[in-house]
Amino acid sequence: MKRYRIIVVASLLAIGGAIAAPSRAQSIQDQTVQTATNVLNEIMQVPTSSIPQALLADAQGLAIVPGVIKGGFVVGVRFGRGVVLVRDEQGAWRPPAFISLTGGSVGWQAGLQATDVILVFRTAKSVQGLMNGKFTIGADAAAAAGPVGRQASAATDAQLRAEILSYSRSRGLFAGVSLEGSVLQVDQAATQAFYQTANQVPDAAGNAAPALLPPSAVRLMETVAQHTSRTPAAPAATPAPGTVPPGFATPASAPSEAELRGQLAAASQRLQLLLDDHWKRFLALPPGIQEGANPPDVESLRQALSRFDTVAQDPQFAALTGRQEFQTAYQQLRNYLNARTAAQSPLNLPPPPR
Repeated sequence: MKRYRIIVVASLLAIGGAIAAPSRAQSIQDQTVQTATNVLNEIMQVPTSSIPQALLADAQGLAIVPGVIKGGFVVGVRFGRGVVLVRDEQGAWRPPAFISLTGGSVGWQAGLQATDVILVFRTAKSVQGLMNGKFTIGADAAAAAGPVGRQASAATDAQLRAEILSYSRSRGLFAGVSLEGSVLQVDQAATQAFYQTANQVPDAAGNAAPALLPPSAVRLMETVAQHTSRTPAAPAATPAPGTVPPGFATPASAPSEAELRGQLAAASQRLQLLLDDHWKRFLALPPGIQEGANPPDVESLRQALSRFDTVAQDPQFAALTGRQEFQTAYQQLRNYLNARTAAQSPLNLPPPPR
């Protein structure tokens, strides 16, 4: 048994050295985040063999571990580094934290094999268990190989009861996989290294995020939000041929209140991904914008614009105001307020007749 332990440790050290080989010009953490984004996009591009949208929409957390290396001789080992994202109280995705995945199995094995692993956390309890530091799949939470594509409607009882659904992609094949006994652990050192240029470093649960996130983190959060949305964007309809006579142009119509509000909501969501909790509250829009209920009153919009004006005029916030996300949200807020103000302005008429 002691000999087996020595083999496992030696294998893990060799694997760790292989993973650390990439150029230092770009940080290992940044490479991991970018690769995780690519893995998720590539897997979700094939609807018939991707993670079912309904499962992702209900997910409380998502772990992506690209390039997990499995291999060994007699004693098989599994090791990889990746990221985990969890939802906050409002259902938005927090910035990524870094994790490691390790595991082992005794059996006749030879050679190395790289596998991309995705874990879908279906309950807040399972996510919290991971964020507490160290987590064993199957022991700390029920786990099962996840269904793919159209198999979602035919999920087994074990899959329906599982708190974690696990998937892997190897040699182009994507399918559910059993990872029972594998250990997930939050990597605080990697998380701090990734956010070291920011004033704040998020903890394992993402409770404190930097005011400006690294661009790769923003892209990953946007990608995860896109694939876990309950209402994925529908493709734009193609105009029927011949609807506009040759030589005639269709008159440009002003966008409706609903269109302007939707544009403002989308711009605000992109900006919010960059901000910590304090800034999210300061640059929050009135509730009617995000919730799609009754339009907010003009006064609340003026107050929101005033806060944007304050930030835009202060040079110490140039790192934020220079971002395209801020500029777009700022302009869309002005456009929406102008449209609402014009709609409520009384007509400039002479005195009524006597």
